[in-house]
Amino acid sequence: MSFPVFASGDVLNASDMNGVGLWLVKTQTVGSGVSSVAVTGAFSADYDNYRIIYDGGSASTNAALSLTLGSTATGYHYSIVYNQYNATTPLGAGATNTTAFLNAGRSSTVGNSLTLDLFGPFLSARTGARYNSTDYLATTGFTILGGGMLDNTTSYTAFTITPASGTITGGTIRVYGYRN
Repeated sequence: MSFPVFASGDVLNASDMNGVGLWLVKTQTVGSGVSSVAVTGAFSADYDNYRIIYDGGSASTNAALSLTLGSTATGYHYSIVYNQYNATTPLGAGATNTTAFLNAGRSSTVGNSLTLDLFGPFLSARTGARYNSTDYLATTGFTILGGGMLDNTTSYTAFTITPASGTITGGTIRVYGYRN
């Protein structure tokens, strides 16, 4: 499959534009030394499913990143598989009825990382999530693969990313809508 290449002044044909699968919905720069980042106006009826990417910046300490939808602080169910770079056996964790999608990403003194797909956050249905992250700490860092669901039928337009401890500084959060 070929991808269209656009130049300044080109007329954008419907056939070219209809082939684009992800659309940038929102970009937000993370401030300095913040204990959480709220992203508003992220979800709407335009898309059913979304991808959230947070990369860059740093943190005051190495910690997990969690993601909450709106102001909902209950009803999250998740499980993860994680493995430290210098380990041979992966481990897992999970919980039911928690306060957020826990361990959705990693913050560290050398970089922050979160990639999360949300299924139906604006729809009046349960919201599913699948996520992964890469820890930027050499040797002691690890990768996380996980997912879960939020057990309610609330329609959301916003989310918050929060480190388990310390603060985060810098980097960019981007929200993309998957073309329906």
